[in-house]
Amino acid sequence: MLHYPEHLRYTDSHEYIALDGDAATIGITAFAVDQLGDIVFVELPEVGACLQKGQPFGTVESVKAVEELYAPASGVVTAVNQDLLEHPEHLMTDPYGTAWLVKMQLHNPEDLADTMSSAEYASKVVG
Repeated sequence: MLHYPEHLRYTDSHEYIALDGDAATIGITAFAVDQLGDIVFVELPEVGACLQKGQPFGTVESVKAVEELYAPASGVVTAVNQDLLEHPEHLMTDPYGTAWLVKMQLHNPEDLADTMSSAEYASKVVG
């Protein structure tokens, strides 16, 4: 059974965001990973890129499909998971830990007002 950590916020497009003040870590959910299957490629922005809430910032490619990644908030990328660029298959084993996508400095924490709790997200993907 898939799990959705309670300390994260979730989007309709299956990204999660973990907050630490106005710094955030973005990744994709276990549900998204499960739906994609064998992940073979990840494309992410460069450090310093400005992300806009709701806009694509990269892609995840599996043997089944290529899916765009959407920013859950606006801000500046402060770190990119270089290991994931070289080993995209790590998304399949630890999407909430070592397989985060990018870290960013939020411009406006209020951007997260429309994100979901773990219970809300779980009911959406299961129901």
